[in-house]
Amino acid sequence: MSDLIDALRDILDDRGVLTGDDVSTRMIHVWYQRPIEALCIVRPRTTEEVAAVLKLCHARGQTVVPHGGLTGLVQGCNCGPGDVVLSLERMNTVEDIDPVGRTMTVQAGVPLQVLQETADEHGLMFPLDLGARGSCHIGGNVSTNAGGNRVIRFGMTRDNVLGLEAVLADGTVVTSLNTMIKNNAGYDLKHLFIGTEGTLGIVTRVVIRLREAPRALSTAFAAFDDFKQVTAFLRYIDRELGGALCAFEVLWRDFYELVTTAPADNVRPVPCEFPNYVLIEALGTGADGAGEHFEAIMGEALEQGLIADAAVARSESDRKAMWRIRDSVEHFFRYGPAFLYDVSLGIRFMDDYVGEVKRRLDERWPEHHCFTLGHIADGNIHFAINVGDDGADAHALVNACVYEPLQPVGGSVSAEHGIGTEKRAYLPLSRGANEIDLMRRVKAALDPKGILNPGKVFPA
Repeated sequence: MSDLIDALRDILDDRGVLTGDDVSTRMIHVWYQRPIEALCIVRPRTTEEVAAVLKLCHARGQTVVPHGGLTGLVQGCNCGPGDVVLSLERMNTVEDIDPVGRTMTVQAGVPLQVLQETADEHGLMFPLDLGARGSCHIGGNVSTNAGGNRVIRFGMTRDNVLGLEAVLADGTVVTSLNTMIKNNAGYDLKHLFIGTEGTLGIVTRVVIRLREAPRALSTAFAAFDDFKQVTAFLRYIDRELGGALCAFEVLWRDFYELVTTAPADNVRPVPCEFPNYVLIEALGTGADGAGEHFEAIMGEALEQGLIADAAVARSESDRKAMWRIRDSVEHFFRYGPAFLYDVSLGIRFMDDYVGEVKRRLDERWPEHHCFTLGHIADGNIHFAINVGDDGADAHALVNACVYEPLQPVGGSVSAEHGIGTEKRAYLPLSRGANEIDLMRRVKAALDPKGILNPGKVFPA
């Protein structure tokens, strides 16, 4: 394949094609320290270079696997010795910011945290937020339709993207850098590339929608006697805050205990004696009296018996400490390798569903560990499950415990991380045969040779 690598080097600069140790010393994921196996890693700097690379690979039937920040959890960036990895890491420029129209145009390799900080410098906010903010790239966020902590108010990534530019498998550049909220002139083609995991095209540039930066930020941590109390409080707090609620993160006791006991150094804002806990946050534009209003709402909830106990953040350090509890997911692996899950279902089914998953796990692995949390207000639950065996057979059995109970309630095997290869076999639990057939037809139309991220979403 040396002629292909030479041809790629003719397209890119001296640092644009990595081979040998420059490939194998890189890891496939920020958590899982397994070396990348690939023919080479190409690192274009412009959309034109991406197009030239894909045109060459399409002509030769060469498979291409796109890489962003490598923080995904469904093995969507898996590659092999015969693949060309296309990394967008050098396409990391914020090209334009429009404070009046409240938009930002960026290259796909810009880290999410950089977008957040750049918006903040202009008195604006990019609301997408997730734990991997410092590592993940906006191109990967778009390609997986990332969710995160503020979906209840601002929606998923697709709700915050106005336009984008993408390169098709044959090198065709589709530029639709729309900056308007309203644009009904024909098909909205950006949706072909949002949430499709790089299987239909490579996103190179994005126009994101910004919001006015909040002037008031209120945070609290509450405890509940049961899940029914959690859902009653959700309706109450959302109504009383009048649209300002932006985070409603529910932690089951198993997770709360995990991240507030040594070696974790988080301090408990409320005692660890309740089955459920919620991190609540409100963003407001009017600072005067917002904090007092928030505290009054929380106090009223306590008086009405909607919460069992609560602590309100009195400072930014308090707020960060509460969020650190929620974000301490590295402790998932305290007892060894864990299988990670990201599912969604109707809120009204959640309590019974979590109980059923844990019942199934108890039956087969009485000594298992299952840590549970989620963005409950938008129907999303996460599990981290350790059964003392991380082999393929055990993984399949745990998958059955988690995924099978979703089908009767119309749930999804993937709330926000995508399908990748990890959940490919379980896609039929959440999508009908005609839906999957249409997905395949779209894939065949845009990538007839199947070179883009092969084997992801459904088998190659």
